[in-house]
Amino acid sequence: MSTGTFTIRALDPLKDTELLHRWVTDPKAAFWMMQDAKLQDVEREYMRIAAHEHHHAFLGLHDGEPAFLMESYDPRYVELVGLYEPEPGDVGMHFLVAPTDRPIHGFTKAVITAVMDELFADPRTRRVVVEPDVGNKAVHALNEAVGFVPVREIDKPEKRALLSFCTREDFLAARGVAV
Repeated sequence: MSTGTFTIRALDPLKDTELLHRWVTDPKAAFWMMQDAKLQDVEREYMRIAAHEHHHAFLGLHDGEPAFLMESYDPRYVELVGLYEPEPGDVGMHFLVAPTDRPIHGFTKAVITAVMDELFADPRTRRVVVEPDVGNKAVHALNEAVGFVPVREIDKPEKRALLSFCTREDFLAARGVAV
């Protein structure tokens, strides 16, 4: 069964704020840590990201409809500064699937696969870095399913995180593509 077509566009902080606010304050988005955010808080955060040279936000579409949020960042300057030794070609990533009352089996794995495809479409990307909350077991399983290898737990100001890496080769191998 096909999960449909995914496209990714730059996030428009002004146009997309109401949508994002519904997503990040949903109980299923607890690990996004914006449960109590007001509309203006979300707008301010994504305006900050839009203005940042090393942090980018994107809206993922499924069959043309908004379905997920994707962020990429340069871990030399954002999120992981001083917490690990970045390598050339490292790209940090966050993703959030929109809450729904009608879940589609395999959809979240299809989303993270689309996110990884997008990141590795840039030939400069050699490794994707993630730092999810250690308690987010569902995302750890998803990460491993697309090739991430957990390295170690790290302490960030807002959480204890599981630092994990996925090389292009690990991603292709997880998809069953010969490298």
